[in-house]
Amino acid sequence: MTEKQKWPYIYMLLKLAETGAYKQTAQISTPYLAKKLNLSQQTASRYLIELEHKGWITRTITPDGSHIKIETPGEIELQHLHNELKNLLEATLPTTLILEGTTFTGLGEGAYYISKSDYKNQIIKKLGFEPYPGTLNIKLSNKYNLKTRRDLEGYLAVEVTGFQNETRSFGLVKCYPALIGGCVKGALVTALRSHYDDSVLELIAPVCLRKHLQLKDGSKVKVEICPSF
Repeated sequence: MTEKQKWPYIYMLLKLAETGAYKQTAQISTPYLAKKLNLSQQTASRYLIELEHKGWITRTITPDGSHIKIETPGEIELQHLHNELKNLLEATLPTTLILEGTTFTGLGEGAYYISKSDYKNQIIKKLGFEPYPGTLNIKLSNKYNLKTRRDLEGYLAVEVTGFQNETRSFGLVKCYPALIGGCVKGALVTALRSHYDDSVLELIAPVCLRKHLQLKDGSKVKVEICPSF
């Protein structure tokens, strides 16, 4: 059962809890419950039967109404909802950030840096994928996105440490796990040394994003930054 399919049952549990069926048995008539839920009596009765079959409630039918109690599996579902709401409402920062912009052809530096084994091996280990040798460049589209991009500085990043070879040093790279174009798990990368300002996003992924998402210069792309991935 998907989260969308489960929600009506969770909502029914909430209403049953409101009427006293949480931690104790409550006498609840189907007409009263249907009115409370703004449902037909037939639909309310069907939900009760299905909740009983799931083991989320126990129910004894009497002439005066049903004696209903939310059982442990139902209590667990309500506790999950409580924890999700608590994490969401008490968080000092949003759990995700949505950024949108348009693609453009960059300077080609992404492929050079990502191909460096010291960077690539750390990305594989810390982000869980081997990056395609190149970045997708996104130009943020408006002031709202620019402000949201600055908010990202408050989040913890996955850090890919710098290194030095025979000719030069390479600096720290911060990586923010992201869902790109609604379907590809990758990361937004920011380097201490960059030719771009905060209006540009550089994205990496295990596939060629331009080809996989069928993008060209000027295509709009939505990026969901998900630090908890």
